[in-house]
Amino acid sequence: MIAKVITGKSFGGCVRYLLEREKSVVLDSAGVRDYSTKATIADLNAQRRMRPQLGNAVGHTVLSWSNEDRAKLTLEKMARHAREYMEKMGIKNTQYMTVLHTDKKHPHVHIVYNRVDNDGKTIGNYNHWHKSRKICREMTERYGYHIGKGKAKVNRQALRGNDKLRYAIHDALKSAMAKATAWKQVEMMLARQGIGIHYKYRSGTNEVQGISFEKDGVKFKGSAIDRKFSFAGMEKQLSENRAMGITRSATESPTLADQIREVLGQQEKPIAHGLEVATEVLGAFLDAAFTPVTPEPEPDPIWRRKKKKPGQEQSRGISR
Repeated sequence: MIAKVITGKSFGGCVRYLLEREKSVVLDSAGVRDYSTKATIADLNAQRRMRPQLGNAVGHTVLSWSNEDRAKLTLEKMARHAREYMEKMGIKNTQYMTVLHTDKKHPHVHIVYNRVDNDGKTIGNYNHWHKSRKICREMTERYGYHIGKGKAKVNRQALRGNDKLRYAIHDALKSAMAKATAWKQVEMMLARQGIGIHYKYRSGTNEVQGISFEKDGVKFKGSAIDRKFSFAGMEKQLSENRAMGITRSATESPTLADQIREVLGQQEKPIAHGLEVATEVLGAFLDAAFTPVTPEPEPDPIWRRKKKKPGQEQSRGISR
């Protein structure tokens, strides 16, 4: 069991997407008239007006199970699991609707809920993605559902939005950590794919205590990409790579990396900003390396002669 957590601005677009599919069934609801798309949207919008300053009032979660769990599931079980998931996530005392979609091979339901609760308070979404993952893992193990064998089997072509970015970062990190022995190398490899690194420092010190990665303006904590991509996990892997004697390829020259770091002046600072600049500088260095240099002509030897004293040439037998 896994969850995709989404927030949005339009109840109209979300509810129409959920209910106007050919194969969709409302399994559960509270606080909305779920017999009509128009009525459901009106009910959700009426409650959101209690907190008009909240732009992203739409809560939307997709709960999915492996196709191997199909025989274990019933409609009642899926609705019950959705309610338990919301309870554990702190989604309480608010309007919601759980809708079954059957347009995919795997069983899944959509939950739409109002982030403005019945008392006009906002349902927070801080760190929801990480919290959701832990809850799904716990429920999957408790109910004996199928546990996937890792990210390698995820269909990258089907991913959209933040999930697509997260897996792009995951794959780039996996490739980099198989080759790198130092942080400078990791930084350069990721920069080539448009991925920036942000280091989190302990207050008032130069001690790194956390790491996050950014692509296309979206930032993810290392542990949210994968547990092994926390700062401590990556530091351990780099140390193991050094111990095993893993070396860089010739195209990833340490000297070139040092030059770029020197130009950016980032040896002791976070490189959250400047990785794009580093890529440009790298290009400049490479261009320079392959630009043929036209040698300047040697000066005429006569200009290297000392100035002759009058009559000196004649004394050496040179006629004027």
